[in-house]
Amino acid sequence: MRKTIYYQRDAADPVLEDGLVLDIVRGYAPGAKSVTGLDDSHGEARAYAVDDNIILKVQRPQQLRSSTSLEKEAFFLRELEAQTDVSVPRVLGYGKRGSVEYICMTRMPGIAAEKVKLSATEKDALLFELGKELRKIHSANQKLFEESGLFPRDGSADLTERLQLRYGAAIQKKKDGISSEKLAFALCEVETTLQYIHDTDEFVALHANPYIPHVFVDEATHKYSGIIDFGDAYIGHPIFDMWYWKAESRKKLLRGYTSEKPVSAAFLIIFDTVNEISRIIDKLR
Repeated sequence: MRKTIYYQRDAADPVLEDGLVLDIVRGYAPGAKSVTGLDDSHGEARAYAVDDNIILKVQRPQQLRSSTSLEKEAFFLRELEAQTDVSVPRVLGYGKRGSVEYICMTRMPGIAAEKVKLSATEKDALLFELGKELRKIHSANQKLFEESGLFPRDGSADLTERLQLRYGAAIQKKKDGISSEKLAFALCEVETTLQYIHDTDEFVALHANPYIPHVFVDEATHKYSGIIDFGDAYIGHPIFDMWYWKAESRKKLLRGYTSEKPVSAAFLIIFDTVNEISRIIDKLR
């Protein structure tokens, strides 16, 4: 499986002057007036808010890594706009200005779901809508993503290897206060459960982390409004666009995901296997 490589960890990481931000943005939105905000909480990029409806997303040089690409994100967003009605930012332009790589795009209405307290009913509705959106994303013409050369692709063996690594790490995080025998038994159970996967099913272009920092809701109603940040996208199994949610939430995602079209038997085996592994880890005490 591919490893993430950082290319220039010692590179300077300057905040851009407002004048440069506006000069870039006005190349795509001539009426842009002022820089109204700055967000670098997501690590690999800075987002400069311009007026109330535009974002200039800029690659942070020292965070440039093999798994992330603004060019890839721009490609993904443009394809989703062309092929689907998924609610994502609209790309106004992508390019480079000297050492500055950027995407100029529309601002996603609403607020990140991590910043609001959802009721149980609101969360259920959000998961259902997100499941529907993920199915549309995964149903886009995959040939275009494959041929672009921008998207790293998992091989068949990477499916179980990713699950082994992720769940192995989750078990190790719980090691305090748990006997080595219990930990070893849990790891053995995970390995046994993974053997149920014989068919890796179809691989598609994934968002890679459609979780609460990247899923937006209306600030007043808490209804789903869209999804952002496709820079870590790769081609792999759809289960990895559900992995960050807990097992019960994944089941609600699946209801939305299958609301218009069923998934394959192989998909369901993988889905059930992942939830069974989650149960194994959750019962570790």
